[in-house]
Amino acid sequence: MHFTQELTQGTLLKRYKRFLADITLTNGELVTAHCPNSGSMKTCLENDAPVLLSHSSNPSRKNAFTWELIYLDGGWVCINTQHANTVAFEAVQAGVIPSLSGFNLVKREVTFGDSRFDLYAERGDEKWFIEVKSVTLKLNGEASFPDSVTTRGQKHLLTLAEAKSQGYHTAMLYVLMRSDVQFFRPAKEIDPVYASTLKEVAKKGVEVIVAGTTITPRGIIIDREIPFEI
Repeated sequence: MHFTQELTQGTLLKRYKRFLADITLTNGELVTAHCPNSGSMKTCLENDAPVLLSHSSNPSRKNAFTWELIYLDGGWVCINTQHANTVAFEAVQAGVIPSLSGFNLVKREVTFGDSRFDLYAERGDEKWFIEVKSVTLKLNGEASFPDSVTTRGQKHLLTLAEAKSQGYHTAMLYVLMRSDVQFFRPAKEIDPVYASTLKEVAKKGVEVIVAGTTITPRGIIIDREIPFEI
């Protein structure tokens, strides 16, 4: 995934009301940017850290800037959770994730029952549902998910297991939106129910796949699978 414009540089002052962040641009201007991340952003917030913003020319937008990246621990972290689905879609289409390659059809946001999965794919007679999660949390040097209690995430896991019981192939794909982590585990100290549900559905045949990324001011690509423990 490539950013469609050159991103604007700034420095983070604070994030507040979940979807707002005050940022000082390099020219000294103070702006309020949209923060496209509904999570706690635990381990992703550091005042005075360098950030990069995209800009919209849409006059109807209250906040023209959108916060995209923050520089932490020697590398860029993507805090815009919307990008994980795009990066995953492109990677599955291109077959760069070994565990999810060889598909002749890949579609985004397909309904199953009263739920909607991020990706649907076909490989011969196999029909796949794939749920994607953006991972930014770093605990003890390891990538982890979730960064806050998520009943919605628990439901996604159980629905994947239900689809599996009906004959579909299913996968939970965690996309690491930071490059300074080389191992993944569920954040049981934050949401023990989610962690135990993940282990439960994996035993029922839901595949767990963790994808690592390279993140630069130009874009984000998935380039490897990451080992994990659940």
